Amino acid sequence: MMLYFITFREARVLLKSRDLALINVDLMKTGKKIRVRVSKDYVEFPDGSRVKKEIIKRIAEDEGNVYFVRDGEVFKAAIAGEHFYKLVPTIPPTIEINGIRMHRTKGTDPLKDTIAKVNTVKPREGEVVLDTCMGLGYTAIESAKRGARVITIEKDPNVIELAKINPWSRELFESPKIKILQGDSFDLIKKFEDESFDVIIHDPPRFSLAGELYSEEFYMEMFRVLKPGGRLFHYVGNPGKRYRGLDLQKGVMERLRRVGFMKVRRVQEALGVFALKPSLE
Repeated sequence: MMLYFITFREARVLLKSRDLALINVDLMKTGKKIRVRVSKDYVEFPDGSRVKKEIIKRIAEDEGNVYFVRDGEVFKAAIAGEHFYKLVPTIPPTIEINGIRMHRTKGTDPLKDTIAKVNTVKPREGEVVLDTCMGLGYTAIESAKRGARVITIEKDPNVIELAKINPWSRELFESPKIKILQGDSFDLIKKFEDESFDVIIHDPPRFSLAGELYSEEFYMEMFRVLKPGGRLFHYVGNPGKRYRGLDLQKGVMERLRRVGFMKVRRVQEALGVFALKPSLE
């Protein structure tokens, strides 16, 4: 089923065009553009889908949402339920839950943010990576591109549904190197055997939303499932530090050391903490 993605950027191109427009419709995942016919009242996509110009005008004014056209109808890439989830038209998109973005976007973008995190642990060919909080899967995809096998966990089925829609997440569901587990990392990690992973990338929601994923109990499980010499990156961010003098990273580092990690250090460019499990040598 063909989906044509439109953000305010493509909508503005369509409104400026006469007769024919060339636009990208995969949220800039590729540089490919398609021809869209433009008339006084409609735009028409290659599959014959026609969208009223008045809808295109509304999209052009909305810089905070992603839309897609399917079978002639226009949908917002969003899910409303107990929480409100949506794709945000950054390049690549991030996901926003109740107004909180899941990637850093100020002064960077979700892809650069992902690469900064993955570069701290440098997964290699043949290694096994545990990605504790999948989100849109950019960390898992980047790790798999480097040759690692990845097990990635996502608690929220709504997040998985948005990942299925997002063109930038396609490799999650296509790569033979990536396995997705739906569930809570706090519980699922207990089912893994000792020393199962070479690398863990732990990118949890903020502490106020998932404090158990910052607990010493969870850190003990991460230590257990890492192989000797295994590397950990733990995204922490710096919530509250600017205004209340809090240092969440300091508390994380102290708990990681208590459960046995060594060479624990801040990684400022990725707003997180690196740690190493001692080797047997």
